[in-house]
Amino acid sequence: MQQILSKMRKAIEEYNMIDDGDKIAVCLSGGKDSITLLNGLKALQRFYPKKFELIAISVNPGFEFFDEKILQNSCDEINVPLFIENSNIKEIVFDVRKEKNPCSLCANLRRGIINSVAIREGCNKIALGHNMDDVLETFLLNLLYTGSISTFSPKSFMDRTKITLIRPLILLSEKDTNRFVKKNNKHIMPKICPMDEHTKREDIKKQIFLWQKDIPMIRANLFGAISRNLPDWRKAEN
Repeated sequence: MQQILSKMRKAIEEYNMIDDGDKIAVCLSGGKDSITLLNGLKALQRFYPKKFELIAISVNPGFEFFDEKILQNSCDEINVPLFIENSNIKEIVFDVRKEKNPCSLCANLRRGIINSVAIREGCNKIALGHNMDDVLETFLLNLLYTGSISTFSPKSFMDRTKITLIRPLILLSEKDTNRFVKKNNKHIMPKICPMDEHTKREDIKKQIFLWQKDIPMIRANLFGAISRNLPDWRKAEN
């Protein structure tokens, strides 16, 4: 946990993610990243000088493998309130629309539900479990498929909802979150989406792994280029 907290706190302070009096909703999918984020923020809450409240929000998309017990137990053991919202996302995306590339629509529907619940529960911030690998993969996806030099921001304010999105795991790798859940015997959902391992993102992940054999510093180089050159990644002034 010490390594997780160290990297999380560095990201939170470099990008000024948490302020006194915040009420933060953790977007809890049940995967390794969101479980790590939930436990990390709860541990940080105990000693961080800026005081904040914490809840968790999960969206049940209607998949048969969605396991509410894993989510509830994860929150109960660290005393974090959990709000599970049922939805018809699976029906809309896969049964009605029969989307060949369902990820974008699914993400938009989830985001809308999470935003609504966060507003209802009086939250001013939503914490998302994107890690450093997600940053790099999104950067390459945008570069190769849309010709844009961009990725998501460590912190972003949504004008319409007046909620700020924060990503405290951006300095952690997928290996870090994997190691955390295994070392601490945290239960995670073995599967979150039927499209797992069948997406362009998964192809990019595999390609980075292949590049790394010839360019060992490729991850650090990509992340350095992003953090130095993208305007949204400018660090907060202290």
